[in-house]
Amino acid sequence: MTTSSVLDQRLTLNNGYPMPRLGLGVWKTSNTDAAHSVSQAIQHGYRMIDTAKQYGNEPGVGAGIQDGLLKAGLNRKDLFVTTKVLNGDQGYDSTLRAFEASLKQLRLHYVDLYLIHWPVDGKFIDTWRALEELYRNGQVHAIGISNFDSERLTELLDKTAITPMINQMEFNPLNQEKDLRQVMQLAGIQLEAWSPLGGGAALSNPTITKLATKYQRSAAQIILRWDYQHGIITIPKSTHVERIVANSQINDFTLSDEDVAAIDALDQGKRGLWYDDFAWHNPTNPKALTGDVQAWDDTAKFLQK
Repeated sequence: MTTSSVLDQRLTLNNGYPMPRLGLGVWKTSNTDAAHSVSQAIQHGYRMIDTAKQYGNEPGVGAGIQDGLLKAGLNRKDLFVTTKVLNGDQGYDSTLRAFEASLKQLRLHYVDLYLIHWPVDGKFIDTWRALEELYRNGQVHAIGISNFDSERLTELLDKTAITPMINQMEFNPLNQEKDLRQVMQLAGIQLEAWSPLGGGAALSNPTITKLATKYQRSAAQIILRWDYQHGIITIPKSTHVERIVANSQINDFTLSDEDVAAIDALDQGKRGLWYDDFAWHNPTNPKALTGDVQAWDDTAKFLQK
């Protein structure tokens, strides 16, 4: 078993582009905290950062990227950056405009992965065609989707030319999306897990805590190692440097087949969040038209002059 850092490892997407196996997520993180955690993550070996316009922290993430690359002595090409189309920006022309705006906020000339954040009914096909255009033009290196169930994924595959490289889903021991994963596997689509630690419910699950004791690891490390052994890309969120570092220290132990199966058995098919819970997945709802961007008091000081 190799003990090299998981942060050095990549999975090859269906278009041949390599994607890191573990990165940093910044959902529900202010611009100030995002700038700090992103910079620290890069300095501690992370090479993938995941954000979205909806999070309201693209300016902070952009500042953190610049600071982290400078302090780590790296170049832009060393980093894999993901952002996402806001619901209120969906549609062909509006998606292209939104992409340019995100580039400016992030202080970048391209992103590695651009995702449709949620499948807004009646709009996500035109939105995907805009992503295809960005991909063909070389403005993004990979394109994908997020929070697409089997029905909407199948519709997308039937009506568009390019197969998504990624579907980023809520995925953790209590919500394993087994049926959807079968559809994705047949289509050659890589699963990327958001909320991979499942919050308190998964971290405090007796099976997880028992395995943490057995392997002398944290509950988070047990879950992230389980993800790794299933070949799932993960983006755990933390604003604490010690946890950011600890989350990457999962490549010097291996869960036994029996213990992997024990975690597999925890699946409740229970989503903490899903678009049916949000009125704004429906384009006739005002929130779908205006978007739902998190507002932070510190945004202005990170905006590009």
